[in-house]
Amino acid sequence: MKPASLLLFVGAMWYLSVSVNAEEKLFVATPLTKSGEFTSGIEGPACDQEGNLYAVNFERQGTVGLITPDGQGKVFVTLPGTSVGNGIRFDQQGVMFIADYVNHNVLKVDPESHKLTIFAHNDDMNQPNDLAIGPDGVLYASDPNWGEGTGQLWRIARDGQITRLAADLGTTNGIEVSPDGKTLYVNESKQRNVWAFSIVGDKLKNQRLLKKFPDHGFDGMRCDVDGNLYITRHGKGTVVKLSPDGKILEEIDVLGSSPTNICFGGPDGRTAYVTEVEHTRLVQFRVDRPGLSWKRWQNDK
Repeated sequence: MKPASLLLFVGAMWYLSVSVNAEEKLFVATPLTKSGEFTSGIEGPACDQEGNLYAVNFERQGTVGLITPDGQGKVFVTLPGTSVGNGIRFDQQGVMFIADYVNHNVLKVDPESHKLTIFAHNDDMNQPNDLAIGPDGVLYASDPNWGEGTGQLWRIARDGQITRLAADLGTTNGIEVSPDGKTLYVNESKQRNVWAFSIVGDKLKNQRLLKKFPDHGFDGMRCDVDGNLYITRHGKGTVVKLSPDGKILEEIDVLGSSPTNICFGGPDGRTAYVTEVEHTRLVQFRVDRPGLSWKRWQNDK
């Protein structure tokens, strides 16, 4: 190919690439799984390093389902006894952690054997609800008491040692750690507050209100690589994208009134997956920046 022709070819390919990217629809939800494949307890979700998606209560209560990127599902593990899962997180070694809200546990699933054990337990928990994980591998759990409208926060060290961080909050639900590991975010479903705390060693300090909403509840939330929070608005049927300083950047319709939680995956980390109760299914939408958990997987490859 002559130099002039090569330049024209490269230019054409660049233009085509830019055009395709420009035409990609961001923040527009589409169904990933069929309605009814999960129970009304659909929650989780989390992606592994291979891009598979995991969410609780697939086909029946007390299971964790594995969903492929094209929406095909199967039971991955069945929880023991009366255990029922809620939030799911992975550490950087591929270990899965599951909040077992019935039995006051955080469960652990070995990535090779799929053996399931109790990682942490405390009878003083109301019901461990959602999990967050810092860059150091420390877990944080929200712990609401729905009947009383109160909530707690817990820290679970890498050896499973569990410590109560706060006991006098509202109905703590969604929880996340900032990309630099210095800030813990938690929302209160009934009070409709989003709080930020400074993580100082094994304690929380400097509680501050990031955003208060006038209506509708909250559920799970996750950060992207820039520290923006994606928060599910249970009852409103949306996910709101909130900047680290509390500014609303986007609000996405998720095709059902009751989204419960969210995670990020896909080949570039820019696919958001949302668990939704009204249709008991997973929906997905594309975003502009990768999710934080996906980015951490890439750093470990």
